[in-house]
Amino acid sequence: MRGYLVLENGRVFGGKLLNDCRMASGEVVFSTAMISYQDIITDPSYYGQIVVMTYPLVGNVGFNEKSFASQMAAVKGLVLREATDFPSHYEMEFDLITFLNKSEIAVLTEVDTRALTKVIRNEGAMGGIITDCLDKKNWLVKKAQMAAEELKGDVVRYVTRRNIMKFGQGGKKVVMMDLGTKRGVIDSLVRRGCEVLAVPATTTAEEILYLKPDGVLISDGPGDPQAIPYAVETCRSLLAEKPVFGIGLGHQVIALALGARINRLEFGHRGTNHPVRHFDNRRVYITTQNHGFSIDEASLESSKVRITMRSLNDNSIEGIRHRELPVFSVQFDPEGYPGYSETGFFLDDFVNMLQ
Repeated sequence: MRGYLVLENGRVFGGKLLNDCRMASGEVVFSTAMISYQDIITDPSYYGQIVVMTYPLVGNVGFNEKSFASQMAAVKGLVLREATDFPSHYEMEFDLITFLNKSEIAVLTEVDTRALTKVIRNEGAMGGIITDCLDKKNWLVKKAQMAAEELKGDVVRYVTRRNIMKFGQGGKKVVMMDLGTKRGVIDSLVRRGCEVLAVPATTTAEEILYLKPDGVLISDGPGDPQAIPYAVETCRSLLAEKPVFGIGLGHQVIALALGARINRLEFGHRGTNHPVRHFDNRRVYITTQNHGFSIDEASLESSKVRITMRSLNDNSIEGIRHRELPVFSVQFDPEGYPGYSETGFFLDDFVNMLQ
């Protein structure tokens, strides 16, 4: 069936609707990941977004549940150049289209994703809508604009957990503020001998301290950190009380709690191949990222915070550490899976801080 992606600037990209979902709206962003499409589709940080995959062929290894970042799909739609017809992998449980149909995620294929990515790079991430009909284009453009506006508010409330949940057993207790975490973060802490208590994003500092944690982790998640002042206030109250580690959105929340400002990036950092330089050991790490905001360096108080890492693509801040308190954060995903990431040592640093 013929399908289209209509952008809020009026541009239209034609293609083919590959499943039964005929309409989806969201913020249109692109990911440069060559693999990990399962992780992207189920990552809560992509909530409300239509993701353009720049790699031309997607779906080669099918799907298996152990590769999910969370229990369900988070994206609103996918835009691909080509979806493979013959996936093959010894661990495959079902194919890409079966999962997308079950999850009611629209997927548009046979799109010139190279041209579309250039538009986003030149004009920035913007609202869009996948549709099977262009009869009411003006209405579609307005719908695309509305989709982008909706994501400027608090979207963490849609992906955070509703109750406190316990994972693992160990001698060190970590309370994780769930802003939209991937399960890999929890698994990584459990493997390091921690008991993890995952709490809703709206949990107060008093409620967290009542759980008597050895440390607090503020997770990754979607959207603008300035739209979740309750999480920033909780973080600010915890900084002098416990060791605190932030990832992704949590990194930006810590920066706000320390008095910094946040800037919106034109088209964000999304992919599994972002180079980051670590100033302490002078090494470059290839990282997995998904965010549309960064710390305003001019707003950081250098007497309190030092910058530990920078992006080699645009020189934006990728890591900070408090000069006096046991508080630090990184902008990327540090899960320490073999073959997935070589930055798992940041989780080791956090665990070693815990008393």
